[in-house]
Amino acid sequence: MIREQQMRGVYVILCTTFDDRGSLDTESLRKLIRFCVDAGVHGIVTTANASEFWTLSDDERKGIVRLVVDEVAGRVPVVAGVTSGSAWTSSMLARDAQDAGADALMAMPPMTGSVPLPVAYAYYEMLSQAVSIPIFVQNHEPPMGTKMPPDFVVRLVNELDHVDYVKEETFPPGRPLGAELAQGGEALKGVMGGIGARHLFDEYSRGACGTMPACPWADIHVQIWNALEAGDYETARVIHSALLPIMNHENMLSVPLYKEVLVRRGLAASDYVRSAFGNPLDERDRKELDRMLDAVEPYIALAPPRRD
Repeated sequence: MIREQQMRGVYVILCTTFDDRGSLDTESLRKLIRFCVDAGVHGIVTTANASEFWTLSDDERKGIVRLVVDEVAGRVPVVAGVTSGSAWTSSMLARDAQDAGADALMAMPPMTGSVPLPVAYAYYEMLSQAVSIPIFVQNHEPPMGTKMPPDFVVRLVNELDHVDYVKEETFPPGRPLGAELAQGGEALKGVMGGIGARHLFDEYSRGACGTMPACPWADIHVQIWNALEAGDYETARVIHSALLPIMNHENMLSVPLYKEVLVRRGLAASDYVRSAFGNPLDERDRKELDRMLDAVEPYIALAPPRRD
């Protein structure tokens, strides 16, 4: 486990790789993890939204966390997503992830629609009592999550043990992120941005300690972040602008496009999306991706994608 120092940088969210029949493809998942580590990511997140966690059984989620911890082998921190429909299930997943060697956890409030704030508080309270490793509060827009105001998020951090970080994904993300950092005090160890890193520059200028995009372009996200950390904002903007059309395409198409890119980069054997019983991308979706690849090609450090 990696503890104590601030979690900072590009923490990519792993997609869960399946075969063409929807079964877990652990060989591809290990290959994907190695790619992310080789790309220089600062942390790895699993069983979260980009991982299609809602399609996974509890046993699959536990097994994936153990596989990720094993493959990462302490090279970067591992964050396990433990969002579920109840505090009891999330706490069980959290304890198992901690036992498996995860360095931190991340959770949205119960996935039963937008929940009242007292329910969200009780949920994080039970979660914090179940473990001794840091917890990220994932503040996400409905219908996927529950939008929590900054003062409530700060209350969670200040009153609950181990609730140390926030992943801010409500709109517009920079404002609540800045408010949380301003109000959080020493108890708040950091706030990371999300939403595919599309708003990274605003988040970074307000003090974000990192970003959590999906993993298909890990090598490029790392270059952008490292340029920002070096104070080379011009280079960071040039690279971000090259990737932005693909990030917008991802915003519209989500996991199916992530899977398409992983197959093109040779990082997954299948583009299967469990909730779609396959992959719903059509020919035009794929052709649009083809048109965007020219802009990012100069920044592809590993696994160059093929074109259809």
